[in-house]
Formats: sequence, structure tokens, C-alpha cells
Amino acid sequence: MSRISLGYLAARVKASEYAFWSIGIVVPAQNEEAHIAQCVENIRRSCEGARLRDYWIVIVADSCTDDTLPRARRAVAGVGQVLECHARSPGSARRLGVEAVLAHFGGDKDLSQIWLANTDADTLVPLDWITEQLRLADTGIAGVAGIVQLEDGGSPEAHEVYRTTYLTRPDGTHGHVHGANLALRADAYVDAGGWADRALAEDHCLWDRLKRRGWRLSSPVSSVVVTSARLIGRAAGGFADTLKANIDVLHPQS
Repeated sequence: MSRISLGYLAARVKASEYAFWSIGIVVPAQNEEAHIAQCVENIRRSCEGARLRDYWIVIVADSCTDDTLPRARRAVAGVGQVLECHARSPGSARRLGVEAVLAHFGGDKDLSQIWLANTDADTLVPLDWITEQLRLADTGIAGVAGIVQLEDGGSPEAHEVYRTTYLTRPDGTHGHVHGANLALRADAYVDAGGWADRALAEDHCLWDRLKRRGWRLSSPVSSVVVTSARLIGRAAGGFADTLKANIDVLHPQS
């Protein structure tokens, strides 16, 4: 097992060899006024860096009580839309977002030509995020599960836990699944039943169903996003809680 390299930051961006891809990017957000604008800006840069002709960003504001909604609307103006719901469930929010993407592209579009990229509002994608996914999609891969890195700053203990426990395989693959960095073809998504209405582990649930249905999947360390190092997350039992639990194991309170 080896730890993650930062080499992805210097990856060369190359447009997809195929012009037929329509890209939908879905981002659930719950009280993310501090992060949503930069999140969307990075997504737009990644899409434009890939020279995409057809992409649509859907922000799903779930039970927001801050300024996430107006800031999201300004951020996606011209290239997306903002939905509002009160599900308090990442799985439900992601499902609504995908429904909006498919409605935007219309019923005449072949589902095998629609690529659904998913991330989180507290997460920043690199310039080559979409390009790396499409590089794999162009080879027939129907689903890509990437990895996450922690943002600079935050708790030193969180970074220690990440370095110690977040491991990858020598062959350049890994066993992690994150809704913050998960993408798939729309035909595979529909065949697997889509996002479940779950408040926790909706990403693992969908990934496992894709496996059972026999779709070609890839889990490369080359697909990386940078996510929040906070220890109090929006979803109970999510990534922040996992970090906190591992910190408690390595540094038990005396």
C-alpha cells in the first residue's frame, strides 16, 4: 500500500476525443455559503478546460438556512440551475440533481452519451477533473470512483489521520468511494437504480449496485478532489465523523 502523491496537480489537460458527451455535474449543498461559489468556479474551469460544448451544473440546496441559495444562483448563472429541497439527505438531493440534469438534456439524448459527475459543495475539483473522467469514459468505463485529499489548514490531527489511514494500492487504484468524487454514465446510473434516498453511504450503495450489475468501473488515484478538513460535517456518520473517530482512536482523551 502507498500513500497518495500530489502529482495530479501538474496533470496535462486534454479534451475528450469525442464530441458527443453531454456532462451533468450535481452538487448537494447544505448551509455551504462559505464554499459554494469557489466550488462552482472550479467546476466551471474544469469543464471549460476540457473544452466541453455541452455541460450543465445543478446545485441542490438541501434545508439551507444561510445564503447558499443566492450565492449558488449567481455562481451557476448561464451554465446551470439551483434546486431547493428539504430532504436532509445527500442521496435524495443527488437524485433530484440527476433528474434535473436528464430533464435538461431532454428525452432524445442517448443515455450512454450523458456523463454524470458528482461532487460536494465543500470540495474543490482540479482543472483536469472532468478531463480525467472522460479519458476513462472514452475507453468504455461506465463509472469512476476517485479519491479525496484534505484541504490545507484545519486540525493537524486530521491530517495525521489522513496520512496514516487513507491508503492506495501500488497499482494506482484504491478501495474508497466518495460522493464528492464519483461519476458515471447515465445508462449505468439508470440501470443500477440511481441514488438511493439515504442520508448516509449513498455513494457506497450506488457503487455496489453498479458492480453487481456488471458495469465496467474504475477506481483510479488519478481522479482527485480537495475536500474540507473539518471535523463537524453536515451528514452524521459522513467523512468528517470518520476523521474524528479515527483521531479519537489515535489520540484518545486522557
